[in-house]
Amino acid sequence: MAEPRKHQVSLRGASAKEISRDALLERVSQERELRNYTRKATSAALFIQRVWRSYYSTKMIALQLQRDWQDMISCCKMSTITATWISSSLLRPFLFFTTCLSTRYRKIQARDVNCMQMCFKILLESLNSTDHQKNFCLLSTCSLEERRIWLYQAKKLISLCLLILAECDYTRQGANEFVILTSLGMRFLVMLTDAKAWKYNSESSFQDANNAVKELILFMGSNKSDLFVCVRRYIIRLDAPFPQLTGAGQKDDKLLITASAITVSLRPFHILDIEKNDSLDVQHAAEQFFIFLLSIPWFTQRLPAFLLSSLRHKSVLLRCFRALLISKERILEEISKVDHLMIPSSPRMMPQVGWALGNILCLATCSDHILDGHGYFTQDLDYTLYIQVVIILAEDLLYCLEKVGEFRKVNQDLYENAEGSDESVETMLIDLCTTNMSLKMSFMDYFKPACQQWHLMKLLTFEKDCSIPISHNTPKDILESQGKRELLDVAYYYFCMLRIFSQLHPVGSLPVLNMLSFTPGFLLKLWEALERSIFPSESPQAGNIVTKPSGSNSGKILERKQKQGAKDGGNKWLHVLHKITGKSNSDFDNMNLNNDLPTADQSDEDSIDFWEVETLKCGPEGLSNSSRCLFHLFCATYSHLLLVLDDIEFYEKQVPFTLEKQRKIASMLNTLVYNALTHSISQQSVTFMDAAVRCLHLLYERDCRHQFCPPSLWLSPARKNRPPIAVAARTHEILSTNLKADDSLAVPSTHSVITTTPHVFPFKERVQMFREFISMDKVSRRMAGQVIGPGSQAVEIVIRRGHIVEDGFQQLNSLGSRLKSSINVSFVSECGLPEAGLDYGGLSKEFLTDLAKAAFSPDYGLFSQTSASDRLLIPNTAARFLENGVQMIEFLGRIVGKALYEGILLDYSFSHVFVQKLLGRYSFLDELSTLDPELYRNLMYVKHYDGDVKELFLDFTVTEEAFGKRQIIELKPGGKDMCVTNENKLQYIHAMADYKLNRQVRYLSNAFYRGLTDLISPSWLKLFNASEFNQLLSGGNYDIDVDDLQKNTRYTGGYTEGSRTVKLFWQVLAGFEPNERCLLLKFVTSCSRAPLLGFKHLQPTFTIHKVAGDMPLWAAIGGQDLERLPSASTCYNTLKLPSYKRSSTLRAKLLYAIKSNAGFELS
Repeated sequence: MAEPRKHQVSLRGASAKEISRDALLERVSQERELRNYTRKATSAALFIQRVWRSYYSTKMIALQLQRDWQDMISCCKMSTITATWISSSLLRPFLFFTTCLSTRYRKIQARDVNCMQMCFKILLESLNSTDHQKNFCLLSTCSLEERRIWLYQAKKLISLCLLILAECDYTRQGANEFVILTSLGMRFLVMLTDAKAWKYNSESSFQDANNAVKELILFMGSNKSDLFVCVRRYIIRLDAPFPQLTGAGQKDDKLLITASAITVSLRPFHILDIEKNDSLDVQHAAEQFFIFLLSIPWFTQRLPAFLLSSLRHKSVLLRCFRALLISKERILEEISKVDHLMIPSSPRMMPQVGWALGNILCLATCSDHILDGHGYFTQDLDYTLYIQVVIILAEDLLYCLEKVGEFRKVNQDLYENAEGSDESVETMLIDLCTTNMSLKMSFMDYFKPACQQWHLMKLLTFEKDCSIPISHNTPKDILESQGKRELLDVAYYYFCMLRIFSQLHPVGSLPVLNMLSFTPGFLLKLWEALERSIFPSESPQAGNIVTKPSGSNSGKILERKQKQGAKDGGNKWLHVLHKITGKSNSDFDNMNLNNDLPTADQSDEDSIDFWEVETLKCGPEGLSNSSRCLFHLFCATYSHLLLVLDDIEFYEKQVPFTLEKQRKIASMLNTLVYNALTHSISQQSVTFMDAAVRCLHLLYERDCRHQFCPPSLWLSPARKNRPPIAVAARTHEILSTNLKADDSLAVPSTHSVITTTPHVFPFKERVQMFREFISMDKVSRRMAGQVIGPGSQAVEIVIRRGHIVEDGFQQLNSLGSRLKSSINVSFVSECGLPEAGLDYGGLSKEFLTDLAKAAFSPDYGLFSQTSASDRLLIPNTAARFLENGVQMIEFLGRIVGKALYEGILLDYSFSHVFVQKLLGRYSFLDELSTLDPELYRNLMYVKHYDGDVKELFLDFTVTEEAFGKRQIIELKPGGKDMCVTNENKLQYIHAMADYKLNRQVRYLSNAFYRGLTDLISPSWLKLFNASEFNQLLSGGNYDIDVDDLQKNTRYTGGYTEGSRTVKLFWQVLAGFEPNERCLLLKFVTSCSRAPLLGFKHLQPTFTIHKVAGDMPLWAAIGGQDLERLPSASTCYNTLKLPSYKRSSTLRAKLLYAIKSNAGFELS
């Protein structure tokens, strides 16, 4: 045989084309599979036919049996009915055809309604009979066989009644007959499961009846009956709130059915009151009740009010609590799966666990009877279980909301990135948000009790009362851990409430924070627990601060006594709350805020190591979960309170904390935030760090305005690992550029530290960092080919001496950020003639200083001075009515930016309120004292007014006068008709302060800010606080360092460092008073303060130029000195000093010159 035919065989004899063995085997296998499939299909078809014939024949038999049953009932007389007849002749066929036609398919057919009504009427008649022969229920007390049959039929009837209840719908067409059927069925079910409703003729059958009922109730509580599923289907169709019943008819049936449904659902809970050994069955019933009923949206609102008391009973509520604690995972998983039981019209956006939480809050608190913010908990409520249950549900709700938020974000991103416009998608998103917002507002009504003070006070009282009994043998650490444990539960409860409100409430977490902030003693308790957690080795007492330093002295404990007399902290806090509510009897007039406050000198006695907090060196990741919770809640609550506390309460009354404790709080927050920014932060710690940063900033800004912390406190975290200035600046700029297009959280780095806590760097280093930012910007502009220094491409302007502001505005305002380039100025004298001279930087400096002097003058109308003693500058509100007034304000912002960019000092300081706007920070009540001290005093008078504020006849308006016209402005909508009372006076005070500090100057501040940020990046400005910004603009302290000035002085015209007149000058200058030295500096440079980084950075360099004097020979021989006065060229920072021979002459001439307010013209 040839090689190709070796593996080929014949199939069915000879073939024209023979196949291989593998192909033959495959073909045989396919044919075998086909035969098997055909055989199975034939068997399945035969089986389906048998099932269908069986179903059809059963249905026909059931229908025939139903007709026969109806005929039998129509001929039956009630007098002949017995219990045995009911069981054998009535129920046996009835249960058969109802099971075949309705129950098996979980659907009540219309043809069956009439039969069921007749059956239940007969059964009710039987149950109401006192005749032992006629009462159907008394079959449960007869023979064993009769009991078995009765129990089977009773369970079938229970299932049928629950199915009828589940199918009851008041809104469908022709619902009256079905409502009547449901009413009959529920009446029968209530009587069937209540042995006391049975009619006995002997007391001996009572125990048998109880046992029978118990077995029925255990059946109802099991999964076989679907009790809670059916009750849920019924209740979820009810309107919320439950309608008021004013007449008979369907409304009475609705009330009866609803009450019966709740009664039946509570039956399993009462079985434990009879038998103590069936806790397992009751546990299952409690789980089902929790899963299917407590998760119904608006559950308590859908029910009549009188039924809520039964749901609040301890036998129900506490068992549900225990069930959740025992089977937490299973219950929460099942609750998340009940969505398919909800009707399509129900709100789908709120997770089911949210409704369970809301219903628990409503049932645990009697919120229906709260008057004026007072309420109470349900009687015999176990507070420990209540707190734990709410925490479990709140955590699961927050997890669900987080997942929903991620889902929405993905969908929103997909929608935004989709090409084209899909109207249906857009409509879906809008409807989703609208429905969601209306749902939030309604859903959050459940949480109102948690935002009321009585609720927290009761939990705090419980925390105090539930501690373990104290004896002389009880270890101290056990007592402390017990108290901390109970407080931690309460704190974590409100921590969860805080997070829920922030996501679901229209105004965020404000209601919770308001309540927590003003609850007496709560912040003190939080702080004490937090202090024990952060400083476990210390035992802080009232009046002392104990801090463990680092380094070689770590074994010592430093203590600091308070300076003020000791008052109990809790009493002080209660005292300030009475002040806030207007119920105080104390007088706050003539108080001095400067008394007993710590000074900056106190920092000399503290090393930086003193403020080290070892437990916070790893940031939030080094804290336990309990400490993190306490810390978060404390920061959120205290930062909210800091917005309300005025300086009197903070510094003089020292509530809620003494200044010593305030320092300790500030050091803790400072250390935590700094170390968090230099370490990795988990996603779970982001909101915690937001609260900590906010609280830290509020304390720091208050300290900047009125110092209560030593400078070493703010510098302590970064004292060892601060990066070099150049490295920090470059890192900050690189990351700022990269993060502009990325909304994700910034990685922990030096950039984060600089933007969030710049105060950990000394002020001098931040100034150096600011100059480094500008140097880097100039380099980048030079590399981009933009003009920086003097040259042919510099901006050329011609300025008339008499119109310096107008000419500067006209020629420079349109440049924007190009104003960073060099400016060549040519002046035109008042006579109209060009002034000689080339601008190598001096004339542009003179132009900027002269323009600022003219424009910032109150007489010009753009800026005014505050009424405080320091006379600081703030935009004049009337400037917006001037021609180009707003544009001029914006132009002056660019001029200030140009001065900062070039390092030119301007001898002006702005109001802190105005600078706060430039730095992007909000101004608060106490800063009004620097803007308008009289208004601030009046507002404080209103705040602490002991009588009825209505006597002052105030309303929510403010009157403004401009150009002789008065304008009344409402502080809030409808303010003209809103009288200020003791209840809303805090709102009035802060509305007035907000108007004066924020709203009134916002428009002009924004204009100035736009001009300023054309040249100076906002991130550069945020390195400084308001006082530091003014120093950056106008220089350092009101004195100069003579030695530093001498080292950085240039001599021209024939003078040298060894010249006699030069030596006399330095001797005379050293003998000047500080204010005289400042006058000399202003005489030469036009600014009375030295550069912040020293005279090395003064541009142009300070110069002493020799001026020749004409004096007759005989006068020189006679010992006379020159009569010529010194003069100055401020544009070049040059002092033109004649060659005086005597120090007395030099001193007299110099003082005369610097006090004459003249300079160049003295030449």
